[in-house]
Amino acid sequence: MARAIHYNSQRKGGRFVPVNCGAIARELIEAELFGYVKGAFTGANRDKTGFLELASGGSLFLDEIGETTPDFQVKLLRVIQEGEFNKVGSPHLSTINIRVIAATNRNIEKAIADGSFREDLYYRLNVISIKIPPLRQRREDIPILVLHFLDKYSKKRPDKKQKEITPQALEALMNHDYPGNVRELENAIEYAVAFSRGTEITQNDLPANFRGALLPTVHLKPLKAARLEFERSLVTAALQECGGNVSRTARLLDMHRQSLQQKIKELGIHTDDLKDE
Repeated sequence: MARAIHYNSQRKGGRFVPVNCGAIARELIEAELFGYVKGAFTGANRDKTGFLELASGGSLFLDEIGETTPDFQVKLLRVIQEGEFNKVGSPHLSTINIRVIAATNRNIEKAIADGSFREDLYYRLNVISIKIPPLRQRREDIPILVLHFLDKYSKKRPDKKQKEITPQALEALMNHDYPGNVRELENAIEYAVAFSRGTEITQNDLPANFRGALLPTVHLKPLKAARLEFERSLVTAALQECGGNVSRTARLLDMHRQSLQQKIKELGIHTDDLKDE
């Protein structure tokens, strides 16, 4: 979602810099984010550019923002409000122009109440809030995500051969509860692409916790049909948003007008029904 926001905005020409706050030791996150100058501390043998400076002109994605400390949150609040910061060990101010996108799976209101998250930072970040349902509540997204991750990890194989997936394996993926959400699905596909021997991923190629009994609760369809249905829904929604105007819709979808016209024809969408009266 954060990548979609960045690459569909006027900042798409700048960097998208993702930072997993939960994966960085708390005593190191300030140096990683702000950067430091040579001699700032033991082991600082050279200047280091921080994530803030890298993201200037683009977007900084702070994943798991709830895992940061209140002391660090004070400094982050200043960056967001003033657009300036000090590298660790430097008296000189650096200025930046970034969009900050933050995400968390914690209950932030509860964290504010117990003092582990600063209320002022919460309200400064919470300008536009997007609540993303867990993957188990939007299972219709799974086939599209599977296609994406199959393509991503097939390209990383030495032979570059595109892996396919059997209906049984897809059904097993569709019926999993995903306590780890999309990351868990991605890890499952990466595992299966790495260890499957044939051209197709079977249920036995998936991690062990995906090999349980299948539950006949999800109506499945071929992946190509699911992808076409997704594209048709997306393009139709965009055309409706733009009153059927193809040029405006092309700009919204970041496509060339001719490419969109071809896509509309392929998907069998009738634009006359979507035009403003």
